Amino acid sequence: MAGLTNRDIAEIFENIADLLEIKGESVFRVLAYREGAQTIRDLPRDLSAIHAEGKLTELPNIGDTLADKIEEMLTTGELQFYKRITAEIPLSLVEILHVNGVGPKKVKRFWQELGILTLPELESAAREGKLRGMSGMGAKSEQKILEGIEALKRRTNRLSIGIVLPIAQSILNDLLKLPQAQYGDIAGSLRRYKSTIGDVDILIVSDDAAPIMDAFVNRPDVARILGHGPTKSSVELLQGLQVDVRVLPAARYGTALSYFTGSKDHNVRLREIALKQGLSLNETAFSNAETSEEVVLCATEEEVYKTLGLPYIPPELREDRGEIEAAQAGDLPHLIELADIRGDLHMHTTWSDGHLSIREMAEAARQRGLSHIVITDHSRSLGIANGLSIERLMEQQKVIREVDAEMGPDFTVLHGTEMEIKSDGTLDYPDEVLAQLDLVIASLHTSLRQSREEITQRLVNAIRNPHVDIIGHPRGQLIPEREPADLDMDTIFAAAKEHGTVMEINANPRRLDLDDSHARRAQELGIKLAINTDAHSAGELDLTHYGVATARRGWIQPENVINTWTTGQLLDWLRSRGQ
Repeated sequence: MAGLTNRDIAEIFENIADLLEIKGESVFRVLAYREGAQTIRDLPRDLSAIHAEGKLTELPNIGDTLADKIEEMLTTGELQFYKRITAEIPLSLVEILHVNGVGPKKVKRFWQELGILTLPELESAAREGKLRGMSGMGAKSEQKILEGIEALKRRTNRLSIGIVLPIAQSILNDLLKLPQAQYGDIAGSLRRYKSTIGDVDILIVSDDAAPIMDAFVNRPDVARILGHGPTKSSVELLQGLQVDVRVLPAARYGTALSYFTGSKDHNVRLREIALKQGLSLNETAFSNAETSEEVVLCATEEEVYKTLGLPYIPPELREDRGEIEAAQAGDLPHLIELADIRGDLHMHTTWSDGHLSIREMAEAARQRGLSHIVITDHSRSLGIANGLSIERLMEQQKVIREVDAEMGPDFTVLHGTEMEIKSDGTLDYPDEVLAQLDLVIASLHTSLRQSREEITQRLVNAIRNPHVDIIGHPRGQLIPEREPADLDMDTIFAAAKEHGTVMEINANPRRLDLDDSHARRAQELGIKLAINTDAHSAGELDLTHYGVATARRGWIQPENVINTWTTGQLLDWLRSRGQ
């Protein structure tokens, strides 16, 4: 274990958290290790440098206990506490804990009652019908476990865009501060705003590449240099992410940016169009297809598309999903932009599981230029999120009305709820309570592995309720650890269209749900969409751009998103629905 990296230490803390959870230790102790691991994963500097400065305890979520353990690992290459707990509880059980629907209590039972230590052993036991002999387990339970194991196998090492984009933006900003750097961009799937990212491509324009290459490979967050060339370098960061930086002259920048933005399928189509014009398109220039002589250099992407006889195609559309044909027909959509968003209709406060008061969330939203918000704390049955009883919900309404009055005429605070759609398909509040709220979001949080028919019917039941205005994060996915529920989206969309119910694009990068393809289908059917942050803190109000980018990938136009409405338009719509 000598030479431990940030990633190694974070993984050890995560494993300890999992093992403590299996053991049945205090949730607060488990959480301390999880939060410590996340802090270390997010660090832009090497832990050893922070340790040398004596500043470990200045890091968020790193108190004396965790700091001592970090110091022990950095100085000795091992951790005695980790040795003791892995001797007590087999480390292989951690992988079983990653199967969706298998919690720490089940892992412990599988181990102690059936002697199951590894994921293959669990899979074999489930296939052979050995689990159903345990109390509380049956054939359905075995099938769900097998489905969870298959889902785990499908996971990749791709990271959420919410983790990768801030890192890439920081690197780009640092490089652009160098006097040799003129301008630059993030490229690749990150520029197209895919929900998960495999690696990062950054392009910089400069006539003097060497200082930029040197600065890049010598960053404090670099764990390993994979390549260090005159105009291209590759590194692996402490977080395990690969980043490539290319430096090129301004005259070739547009072609390179187009090429490295992709997608591969979009680029193939561009090359096909070029060939029909007698041109060969590569990553830096257009050449004569017969002589290979370079004939057109493009400093901008607009010039690339103009050379091909096309209008500029926004990066989010470049997936070969009809954008080439739409461009050729002059029929590209007018996509929604971040500036179009006027309100956020889904957020949480300290009344449930948020971190700020109603007034603090309202102030934070107003500071960000919004004109209205809806406070939608969790409903009563979601105990893990401190859901509101009916009595507390009505108390909250009084406070919201007071805060709304204090905000003045230019900013409106409305009262809503994110109401649980329970496992039996019923809703968490009765209609007479819902009728007293300004806006109602209904969401799935539990029993997400029910059969396709059961879980689809639960959503349809909510959509049919006249008081439900929005379905929140409809498919229940968490990126990358939880796959979306197995829903019949055609049936759900048909119900939403019939009842005028809005479908949410949840902007939190761990959700991005609806995803782009389903959002596009909803728009085609005439279903309105909402782009909400589901914010639990002021900082999460800044996540809107992820939702807007997902909408843009889905070809969404601003008139189909209710967050673009004025406060008056929103209130008129709610009144027309009987709210």
